[in-house]
Amino acid sequence: MTAPALASERREQILGILAREGSARLSTLAHRLGVTPVTVRRDVAQLAEQGLVQRVHGGVSLTADVRPEPTSGADEHEPHGRRGQEGTTIGIVVPSMDYYYPGVLSGARAAAEERGIRLVLGVSSYRIDEDRRQIQRLVEDIGVDAVLTAPAIDQPDGGELATWLTELRTPVVLLERTPRRPTQHALLESVVTDHALGAGLALEHLASLGHRRIALASRTSPTTAALREGWQAGVRDLALPEGPELDLVTYNETGSRESIDRALDALLAARSTAVLVHADPESIALLERCDERGISVPDDLSVIAYDDEVAAIAPQPITAVRPPRRTVGRTAVRVVAERLADPDRPSQRVVLSPQLHARATTAPPRR
Repeated sequence: MTAPALASERREQILGILAREGSARLSTLAHRLGVTPVTVRRDVAQLAEQGLVQRVHGGVSLTADVRPEPTSGADEHEPHGRRGQEGTTIGIVVPSMDYYYPGVLSGARAAAEERGIRLVLGVSSYRIDEDRRQIQRLVEDIGVDAVLTAPAIDQPDGGELATWLTELRTPVVLLERTPRRPTQHALLESVVTDHALGAGLALEHLASLGHRRIALASRTSPTTAALREGWQAGVRDLALPEGPELDLVTYNETGSRESIDRALDALLAARSTAVLVHADPESIALLERCDERGISVPDDLSVIAYDDEVAAIAPQPITAVRPPRRTVGRTAVRVVAERLADPDRPSQRVVLSPQLHARATTAPPRR
């Protein structure tokens, strides 16, 4: 029996259907996805809130500024890459339409609208083969003028993908990604958040409150390495206690109850009074388990979330570090627009700073 799709997977499937067919009735989507109409309405409402779809009579369609061009049947006499409209067309490939990247896409859309640029969307699901397929579709079939993308170049075979991107004749700007090899880094423009700085901001805030044993609890993601680098640097700079017992990679992808308990047990065993948690869902789950187990936040344990997507609206508003997601998208559009206007200018690699927002889950430790 096939396992039901996660909400993020369903929404990506809905976008794929709409990309191919233009529009669909909600009842048809429910039947094709094997879910109830209520589930489809909830998914469509989430996509509409992100500005990716619009309700039409009896159904739903993609919004005009993210609707993919047809890959066949186009007027051969129209200029390649500008079919059906004036101005520039930019492809944007994101690994997911769940959680982090809707904010990036929102900023990109706003900047594109200001410049009369049209965006064409692709979703790659954190897969190297799908990154390449989506980018090839945009470049070869649709003929976009440039590509913004967050490819899986951090994976073991990601170096080959990065090299392939450098060889494209179409300008490419990376979103929240940095190639490992200097030659690739020099050729590929990028807009990234300084996540290491974000971890350092969290440690400085906790240390200023008097915390000494500050742990990092993370899950595997493209952000993890930078967070660990910043956390380790902050521990050294602030002369805080360090050791493997404070570096916890214990969450699985779903933030299950078992993984949350495992992290909480490790925090207690390490005598931590504070923890930086990646990301918001895991932070919220950790607070719930603390409440169920009689651990007071912030008196017994101060908690900082990394991402600040929903931390502010948790039952107990969570102190959080917020990457500038919308600014990443806006800046990437600016960088690629400047590249198109002046192909010979030096490459740009833009690094943006996150911000810390103090709320109810951090306080001085109990004496």
